[in-house]
Amino acid sequence: MSAAHNSSEDVVYHECLASMFRLHRFGIKLGLETIGTMLSALGDPQNQFHSIHIAGTNGKGSVAAMLATILRAAGYRVGRYTSPHLERFNERICINDQPIDDKDVVRSCQRVMAIEGLPRQPTFFEFTTAMALDEFARQKVQWAVIETGMGGRLDATNVLHPILAIITNISLEHRAYLGSTIAEIAGEKAGIIKSNTPVVTGVRQQSAGKVIAEHAAKLGAPLYRHGKEFQCRRRSDMQFDYNGIELNYRKLRLGLSGDHQVDNASLVLAACELLVRSGQATIKEETLRKGLADARWPGRLEVAGTAPDIILDGAHNLMSARILGRHLRRHLHNRNITLVIGILEDKPYRNILKDLIASCRRVIITQPKIDRAIPANQLALVAREFSPNVEVRADVGQAVRYAVATSAKEDVICIAGSLYVVGEAKTALTGMKNFENKPGITP
Repeated sequence: MSAAHNSSEDVVYHECLASMFRLHRFGIKLGLETIGTMLSALGDPQNQFHSIHIAGTNGKGSVAAMLATILRAAGYRVGRYTSPHLERFNERICINDQPIDDKDVVRSCQRVMAIEGLPRQPTFFEFTTAMALDEFARQKVQWAVIETGMGGRLDATNVLHPILAIITNISLEHRAYLGSTIAEIAGEKAGIIKSNTPVVTGVRQQSAGKVIAEHAAKLGAPLYRHGKEFQCRRRSDMQFDYNGIELNYRKLRLGLSGDHQVDNASLVLAACELLVRSGQATIKEETLRKGLADARWPGRLEVAGTAPDIILDGAHNLMSARILGRHLRRHLHNRNITLVIGILEDKPYRNILKDLIASCRRVIITQPKIDRAIPANQLALVAREFSPNVEVRADVGQAVRYAVATSAKEDVICIAGSLYVVGEAKTALTGMKNFENKPGITP
């Protein structure tokens, strides 16, 4: 293939991305009429494979990654739809744990773009959801693991008729859209529950649990709750026991870091039990063990470098910031930690900073390239309430390079606050590695 041909394909790919990203100007519009019309025009691709639908405040992506890896290890062809992406759009739509090719992005984008007669202009998320479901059908996946974008009841992904629903956990988020209380938000998340369809949940709050239980009972949906119908017991870091609905497993190992991943893995194991029990899937114990150990989910307690150790974690809301803060205190309390952080304006930035800065020797405030980012100098004013050692490097790449250059080999750099920050940091780190690996060049 000629370089000119490659170049023209690249141009078309980026034109498609630009067209999609322009849809952001229409904002967030919850509802199912537009996505339903889009999918009908595409031949209702969502009905051509089995699906598992995942809602919740945190852990959706980790649960999706573990489930998809297990199903793939069991021999199935598996699609996975998650958001947002870190570095490239293609990451949102994966088949057998690999992002789809650029040409697949172009093909699915053009198919969706050609749809006429919509009730209104689709949002970015509606458009990409239609792309993902269409591509899964075209590539003949047997299973699709799909996470909601926001809420559940009116989320564009709620056109699915899943084999199983999972609600990971609930905390206060997106209050302008989902409600101002835990119970109200639980009602929105519970909207993914379908009639006579099993639901697995890790929700612990009494008010939220009551809402989910009532919704499941109304629909005749069997409900399986972490801590009741199944539970887990940590043995050591990244190893745990599972006492399940009917099955028990000992000394399971996780490929994902963080104590909280044990709870996420328990939801996955309960889901797999139910799939096997229903006869919908064949998953052996060795497959479960391999899938849990092999699963990867970038940007969530991801170790992206050593000497100094570099940890990437989105920690984009208060619950995830507290989880990251506990991890730093529990596992890295005797290390010098530099926090590189940028936060979006719709997040509880003061409390996020308070939880994360407590464990860190110094703070470098930065700002991702998205219009919702809090200006670095403004965020730094708040950070200085919690630490005397705060610096500003507004560009994420510059902040990462400065952090590495000014840290000792035995130190730790934690990059957090937003998945957009993590994505730009990953790109910067890749560039640094490529630079260092060039013969005859020293950084």
